[in-house]
Amino acid sequence: MATPSVPRSFLQVAVTDEVAPPLRVVQIEGLVILKIIKHCKDHSPSLVTGQLLGLDVGSVLEVTNCFPFPMREEDEEIEADGANYQLEMMRCLREVNVDNNTVGWYQSTLLGSFQTVELIETFMNYQENIRRCVCIIYDPSRSDQGVLALKALKLSDSFMELYRSNNFTGEKLREKNLSWVDIFEEIPIKVSNSALISAFMTELEPETPVAQCDYDRLQLSTSSLMERNMEFLIECMDDLSVEQQKFQFYYRSLSRQQAQQQAWLQKRRSENVARKAAGEEPLPEEDPSNPIFKPLPEPSRLESFLITNQISTYCNQINGVSGQSFNKLYLMKALHEED
Repeated sequence: MATPSVPRSFLQVAVTDEVAPPLRVVQIEGLVILKIIKHCKDHSPSLVTGQLLGLDVGSVLEVTNCFPFPMREEDEEIEADGANYQLEMMRCLREVNVDNNTVGWYQSTLLGSFQTVELIETFMNYQENIRRCVCIIYDPSRSDQGVLALKALKLSDSFMELYRSNNFTGEKLREKNLSWVDIFEEIPIKVSNSALISAFMTELEPETPVAQCDYDRLQLSTSSLMERNMEFLIECMDDLSVEQQKFQFYYRSLSRQQAQQQAWLQKRRSENVARKAAGEEPLPEEDPSNPIFKPLPEPSRLESFLITNQISTYCNQINGVSGQSFNKLYLMKALHEED
């Protein structure tokens, strides 16, 4: 006879479960999303960031609160003040019995240009103290076009393991079967509100539908957004070309070194044949002290992976904008034909 399962509290889950289940969803309260949007829009186009607070329960990461970070500067004293500010905020929240467990951070971005080495380093720093964390990315420039550009990201486990070894050579990537699409994992976001807020929002809904049409949705001009995406895409293509030149130089140097090694080995073998004929001991065919036998360091492929990821993001955004523009153009064409 099977024993009935007994519900466990959050503390029991945190203590007894050694292996955490995979993260399936990020549950964010609506008030937290409004705070993130307000902070990012108030300082746009400057990039801002802030702390996410909540609970890690099973396969759900609950985000129940957040607070903004001060604007970052390079001065060490200001960075120290920023760290003290975070600690003071956590202490104040703890005193008023508000969730003060760090579950990640949020940051703003410009047209999806967030896939950088700095983001990965921040993830790794958080991972040293937090078992699971996410980064909420909000793009005010895309949200102005009528899309809530909000996504939750985490690093994949396979990429974090490879990043700790700091070995992004082609052989290691093939061994781990890791490609540029395996760096980040996007976690679905679920917006949660309390019953009281849901009831209040229901009261705010009008009894009759709004009769006024939103003509801004029919605006045909998307040149500014398309132009900025194309500019960023061209910059990424130039950066990718620079990375490819590094690999081309590496393979040319490797081919030249291998040719020098073969020439040196042929010369040494001919010397050994002469030494054997003279009754002398042959010399070793490899000389570790010779610089031509020193292995050449292979360039890291991390930067090219991130650039490729960023190019894919810009291409998807351009496809989305152009697709909406074509729909509007076909609609306007149909309206003109009816006239």
